[in-house]
Formats: sequence, structure tokens, C-alpha cells
Amino acid sequence: MRGFLEFLNEGQVYEVLLVTRSNAAPVGVVRGGNRLFFKLFGGKSAKELREHPHASVQVTNDVELIVKLALNLPVELEFEDRGAHRWIRGLPGVYGPVMFTEEVHEDNLGKTSVLRCSLEPEGIIDGRLPPKPPSRADWHLLEMAVDFTRLGVALRNGKIEAAKKLRGRIVENYSSYLRFGGSSELAEIIRAALDENG
Repeated sequence: MRGFLEFLNEGQVYEVLLVTRSNAAPVGVVRGGNRLFFKLFGGKSAKELREHPHASVQVTNDVELIVKLALNLPVELEFEDRGAHRWIRGLPGVYGPVMFTEEVHEDNLGKTSVLRCSLEPEGIIDGRLPPKPPSRADWHLLEMAVDFTRLGVALRNGKIEAAKKLRGRIVENYSSYLRFGGSSELAEIIRAALDENG
């Protein structure tokens, strides 16, 4: 497992895919020694890890796939299983047991339960990524998606000022996305949803 982890600088946040028993979702992981650390703020992945603490962490350079999974949009993926673990076919990564603690987290979006998790890899998942470097537009699309999911939380919790800031950042990233040549319909979906929600 050391080979995979050596590609990750300690302390940096990497956007990866977390695959649990029946779900796949993007998550930010940080390498600390021989473990990967991540936090889950509710959702299906957190529920499944409580019941079945095993997961896979996989890498993709397909930012649109990350965004679609973040927004719960339809995707076509093939999965493989081995014992307690499941993963997306073709994407490199690792799998292993997950340890977690649960605590209350409070920030400018409100109070929520957070699952603090760590995974120590026990196996490697073979896969190959196409030689496609991420574009500058890709990163703005990813930031749009992250802020859009946070915007929903802010609105549900009545955090008007936080929602206003998030809306502003989404609009700024949308503008930069277009400036750097982005043309994905996902950006238009997020922008249209922003208009619909006032």
C-alpha cells in the first residue's frame, strides 16, 4: 500500500471517490502516515460506514464524474466486489477497514453530526487513468459544486449571510469557468439551479 500513499503529500487535501457498500461519493482525504483521514457530514456514505465499516478510496481525473456524484446526478459505473469491499472498475485506489468517531460539528452553516474517519489500506485496486491533465476550468467547476452543496445546507438552516456568500462564490467561479474555456452542461445546471432558488 506504501506505493499508492507515497503519491500523496501529507497534510494536503485530495479530492477522491469513496466507495461504500452501495454508494460512491466524492470526499476530501488527507494522508497522515500510512492512513487516509476524511470527514463525512451525514449522507448515505456515513450511514453505510456505521453499519459496515469498510470502504475503497479511488482516484479519478474526471472532474465531471466527481461533480455528478456530488450532485447525485446519474452516472454509469461498473463495480467489482471482493469480500467486504466494493470499488469502481478501472480506477486505481486502495481499500481497507474504516475506523471512525462521531461528534457534533458547528460552523457558519449550523450544527451537524460529523463522522471522523480513517482508513488504513489493506489492498490495492488496479486501474489506469487516461492521460488527461486537469484544466483550470475543471477546478472552478469543482469549487462550484462544493459551494452548491454547502448552499443547500445554509438555506435549510436559515443561514442567510452564509448563503449569500456561497452564491457569490458560485457566480464568481462560473465566470472564471467560462473564461478558462469550460463548456460542461454541469456548470449550466448549477447556474440555472442558483437562479431557480432566488
